[in-house]
Amino acid sequence: MAATMRSALRMTSRTVGMRASQPSSGLTSRTSLIGARLETRTVPKRGLARLSQVVRASYSNTVKGDENTTDYRIFFNDKSGTTVSPWHDIPLFTEAGLLNFVCEIPKETSAKMEVATDEENTPIKQDIKKGNLRFYPYNINWNYGLLPQTWEDPDHKSADLDGIAGDNDPVDVVEIGSGTLKMGGVYAVKPLGVYAMIDDGELDWKVIAINVDDPKASLVNDVEDVEREFPGELEKILVWFRDYKMPDGKPQNAYGYDNKCMNKEFTMGVINETNGFYKALKAGSRANTEELSLL
Repeated sequence: MAATMRSALRMTSRTVGMRASQPSSGLTSRTSLIGARLETRTVPKRGLARLSQVVRASYSNTVKGDENTTDYRIFFNDKSGTTVSPWHDIPLFTEAGLLNFVCEIPKETSAKMEVATDEENTPIKQDIKKGNLRFYPYNINWNYGLLPQTWEDPDHKSADLDGIAGDNDPVDVVEIGSGTLKMGGVYAVKPLGVYAMIDDGELDWKVIAINVDDPKASLVNDVEDVEREFPGELEKILVWFRDYKMPDGKPQNAYGYDNKCMNKEFTMGVINETNGFYKALKAGSRANTEELSLL
């Protein structure tokens, strides 16, 4: 498996941005379509601020149940007050071609909150294992959540990663900005890179992004900018997600592509591919054998 990943990484480095000769992961055409859209639409800084305000004002939350109980739920409402699904009803892209990010876990907290993909309207709830509420062994140091209208298909095996298949969840986002975001908030973010994390034999993409309201948002557009403006941050993310299960006696998680955080163009290919998997699931052309809620 390691040799396969190294081979894929060398090819990615040679093609510099995944041209038509990119391997059979299916990312090439999708990257050129979505990536071009994101690259070519430049929004002034003041415009980004207005866009962020519009995104945040578009949705509100209704809380049901008591916090720190199995009944606790955060539901999402649109401007009319109608309950909507953060997975299905919030668009993946903003009008400016940025991404909508649903914050499930604010930075420096430890409760393992997640969108309940098997419940109607897919509210946020705290994950449960063996009847107990789940917590990370220590605080997560970034805002964490998902990209709506994406899905990591467990039937799709990645040719680049020795046949590893998706983890049956929306794509995860690690938001690296300085502010603490609200659980259940929806934010416009810029994608910067992606890690191919392998968790218990399943592919679990981790998109690195930044809130457009962050003071450094205008300074970062790709993975090399993150290294410059946030020195050491990518390594911290890799180590945190690699090791967080170890206090419970479980092995480290692994990463594809020689542990490298792939660039923005590659990231957009991943996002477009998983958006395609989601669309197939929602349209019914891919059977809902996992019994996910599509409402």
